[in-house]
Amino acid sequence: MNYISIFSTIVTAIFTVAVFNRYRQRKGTHLLLWGIGLIFYGLGTLTEVILSITFSEFALKVWYLSGAMLTAAWLGQGTVHLLVRKRGVASTLTIILVIVSVVAAILVFTSLTPAAADYNTSLPASEQYKEIMTRNSLTIVLTILLNIYGTITLVGGAIYSAYLFWRKKVLLNRMVGNILIAAGAMMPAIGGTFVQAGLVDWLYLSEFIGVILMYAGFMQATAQQPVANPRAAVPTS
Repeated sequence: MNYISIFSTIVTAIFTVAVFNRYRQRKGTHLLLWGIGLIFYGLGTLTEVILSITFSEFALKVWYLSGAMLTAAWLGQGTVHLLVRKRGVASTLTIILVIVSVVAAILVFTSLTPAAADYNTSLPASEQYKEIMTRNSLTIVLTILLNIYGTITLVGGAIYSAYLFWRKKVLLNRMVGNILIAAGAMMPAIGGTFVQAGLVDWLYLSEFIGVILMYAGFMQATAQQPVANPRAAVPTS
């Protein structure tokens, strides 16, 4: 059994509750979208646990759709809503993401999957899915584009936010929090490199470290801190 993914799922669930609780208190579309992205993250790690015990075609497809396609994009879209101030831009991009996500779900759940005999529970899904799932060119292109978009918006947005707080010399806890979020967001991508190198356990560890860093960054960035010079403060969520 994949115990590291169990821990990742638990931490993600706690993180998700914290984000939705803040959304309930503060509102903000960015919080709602982050919460949705974290649900996808949790589904990805949960289905990893299931697939390490037994084969399930449904779990495999949920893993691919949530973990390999949608997580980064939806987390990144939350950051877009937080940072992009031009009227209508963030909302338009969200509508496009919803449409693309629906198309992605249709493509994944209509793809063919060989029999359970072709699946090895001792190996991660990320090492086997190319041989197990029949993906057309559109599915592959959408996977690549969604991950590029998610990485740029989430990691890039976090780094940009950290830079703004550093430049204004205010709310340094938010600067540190955004750095942690950026570092955590990059960990799953690094995990894919570990798979290619044959270091399977490091893949699961990278996912666990990634969600821990993002959770720590979120808690740090949202912590209440006294502002020495209120006039220097920048708008925050």
